[in-house]
Amino acid sequence: MVVAGKVFRLVESLSLAETGSRLEGHLVEEPYEEGDYKYTLVTEVVGLLAKDNMLRGVYSHDHIINVFHRGKVMPLPRTVEALFSFAEHDGATFLTIVEKKRLANFMANKLSKILFEKVGDILEARISPETLMEFHLKNRQDTKITFFDNVDIPNVNKLSLYGPDLINTSVFEDYCKHGDLWYVVARSKEYGYVVGVTRDTSVTIFDLTDKEKYLEYVTKEIYPLIL
Repeated sequence: MVVAGKVFRLVESLSLAETGSRLEGHLVEEPYEEGDYKYTLVTEVVGLLAKDNMLRGVYSHDHIINVFHRGKVMPLPRTVEALFSFAEHDGATFLTIVEKKRLANFMANKLSKILFEKVGDILEARISPETLMEFHLKNRQDTKITFFDNVDIPNVNKLSLYGPDLINTSVFEDYCKHGDLWYVVARSKEYGYVVGVTRDTSVTIFDLTDKEKYLEYVTKEIYPLIL
């Protein structure tokens, strides 16, 4: 089982109490009609809970998918739900959405509109190449994948290495001279999880099913890395 998520930062730091006040009770209903099909699509924030210096909740969003059945294409509603968490760290407010990158980006923009009435006040968090390298060196056990970008070799955009012994090779050292570490998969020294981390703070834990433990890991291991 894999748990994936992404970390964002708020341009304007809000207290958790104010954040909760703006999110509480958010509900939007939108009618949808196509032929004989009529639905009410709902977007809402539910299950808000302040706990351990975090504000957690679930963002729930309905959308239409087209399903082919017996020679016909039928529009059917589908609900997507994602756990999110706001947390304060060193004067900044971070948002973690426990969902794959594309959907997490979508939900971050929606939450920005709820909180600030516009898109752009919740931005991607970033980890510097140097800090990601420090994270890699700290957790170098069972490193199996590394990606590099900003490569200075003409006509080469990205470099990658796979394999359990890659960190002990001269090729890895050479790649470090020609590009910036973008993505690393390694085993966390403290937690024992196999974790993939990118510089835009997409975080995947490959051997975990518990989303609460995912948030705990991100809070303790990833937030301190962010610019």
